[in-house]
Amino acid sequence: MKLSNLKPAKGSVHRSKRVGRGEGSTSGGTSGRGHKGQKSRSGNSKKIGFEGGQMPLQRRLPKYGFTNFNRVEYKPLNLDALQALVDKAGISEISPEVLRTHGLVSKNDKVKILGRGELKSAIQVKAHAFSATAVAAIEKIGGKAEKL
Repeated sequence: MKLSNLKPAKGSVHRSKRVGRGEGSTSGGTSGRGHKGQKSRSGNSKKIGFEGGQMPLQRRLPKYGFTNFNRVEYKPLNLDALQALVDKAGISEISPEVLRTHGLVSKNDKVKILGRGELKSAIQVKAHAFSATAVAAIEKIGGKAEKL
């Protein structure tokens, strides 16, 4: 096999007919578009989902669901993440500002402490929300959970 012998796979190449090149090419004049009508015009393209004037499927289907704009989104943080932070930085008081400086939460995040993992040292934790298991675990070890 040589480079001069290489060919595309059979059926993979489709030569498009050059239209609009005069009557001798058998596709001059209307260039294979027929006479008149929407599809014969230049710039012909329909919206995605257009069904010829019939009500499109997207508009026929019922819409459902509801987004509560008063919902408060919390950034969840587990006790094991707090313990890792205490081990790494030697902190005894944790607040959203401390978490922000260590890259655990973003600027406007509200923090919720969850109960996965365990604490080994008594710490004071300030957050916007706590799960019941997290509060129990923090207070069991001698720490304090303070809601902001």
